[in-house]
Amino acid sequence: MSRLVVISNRVAVPKARGASGAQGGLAGALNAALKTNDGIWFGWSGEEAEDPSAEPDVQTHDGVTTATIDLAPQDIEEYYNGYANSTLWPLFHYRIDLAEYSRETGKGYERVNELFAERAAGLIEPDDTVWVHDYHFIPLGERLRARGFENRIGFFLHIPWPPTRLFTSLPYHERLVRTVLHYDLIGFQCNEWLESFLHYCRKELGAEVDDTIGKVTFEGRTTYARSYPIGIDYDHFQSVGDSGEARQAQQRMMSSTRHRTAIIGVDRLDYSKGLPERIDGLARFFERFPEGNREVIYVQIAPPSREDVESYQQIRETLEAKTGRINGEYSEIDVVPIRYVNKGHSMAELYGCYRASKIGLVTPLRDGMNLVAKEYVAAQDPDDPGVLILSRFAGAAQQLSDALLINPYSNDEIAHAIRQALDMPLEERKARWEKLNACVRDENIGAWTDNFVRDLGAV
Repeated sequence: MSRLVVISNRVAVPKARGASGAQGGLAGALNAALKTNDGIWFGWSGEEAEDPSAEPDVQTHDGVTTATIDLAPQDIEEYYNGYANSTLWPLFHYRIDLAEYSRETGKGYERVNELFAERAAGLIEPDDTVWVHDYHFIPLGERLRARGFENRIGFFLHIPWPPTRLFTSLPYHERLVRTVLHYDLIGFQCNEWLESFLHYCRKELGAEVDDTIGKVTFEGRTTYARSYPIGIDYDHFQSVGDSGEARQAQQRMMSSTRHRTAIIGVDRLDYSKGLPERIDGLARFFERFPEGNREVIYVQIAPPSREDVESYQQIRETLEAKTGRINGEYSEIDVVPIRYVNKGHSMAELYGCYRASKIGLVTPLRDGMNLVAKEYVAAQDPDDPGVLILSRFAGAAQQLSDALLINPYSNDEIAHAIRQALDMPLEERKARWEKLNACVRDENIGAWTDNFVRDLGAV
């Protein structure tokens, strides 16, 4: 039986005591797949070193083998902060205005992909199946092929693939797509991103594309491209919800709202999440419904991310300014309508906060999937479920069509959806939730992993 080799930017390294440090979500699913297939997980350690070792740090705990390498400061700046997160990330999220194009960071991105191919070469055996993850490693499959590897190699993109007219603004865009076509199977979060990719291959490359089976033939090579909507680890998330930590978080949330309806948002501090637009939508709600500041309380949990990138510093400043302005205008002695929490919380704490909130506000401007929407659904009380308000521009909207779908750019739509959710009868809330929950439960992270690995073995 062939092994599974997973390659990603970061690796969930098991704890030294032997218990896996990855307890849920993508890390949990990949660990389970690696155990089943006696595999290895290779990636960046997250550390920098002036003179990184040429040999990966290999550890085996609880049946899972990980291999990590450090990166030099220049590599981190050019590959990670530069091309990956200042060029590809904004462009793939339709923010062409924020995308930075630099030859030096582009060279750094290619250099690090070559480095990973070189380091992975000593780990991959002839019969291994290789699964590469995300926008950090688009060219990696081609680099492995150049080294003579004929293994089955798959790639999954966790973020959107932009429309052709946006993507062609990227210098050397054709070169990048040519490299990705060296994978045997390419996975996308939803059909919209898949269709954008196939459109590019047909229109820009002149490739032969069979949309019915996602088959792309170009320069004598065949690649398959399909959608695989990622899910959450539903059973594990439910077990976390039974913990004392989750119940305590739920009680704290409920007691602190003083009989007001709690609305919750949980997002990384990232411009793709639509946080300033969401706050503007809340302001419109308070403006249109003057009693709203005593009717609801909005809790925004937004842990910082990529703080070395200037655009992320700007989004934090903007969010803090908007939150402060609204609280200044609509607060009273005993009422503060928005709570802005700029730190992370455990999965159990989030479960408790979700369950205590009667509205989940998930309004990204563009998102590959968005698992917060699915977590919110999974955490609800079946006898009195809350209402999910979801951006139609999140990949999750294609599955979770029974949520209240809104345009996150429209303040009026956000305000109207909040009013609609507050007024929704219990029977309608339960009917919507039951359909949403069935989808989240059945199309979970385990099914996603199994489907991709199965198809990669079959193509």
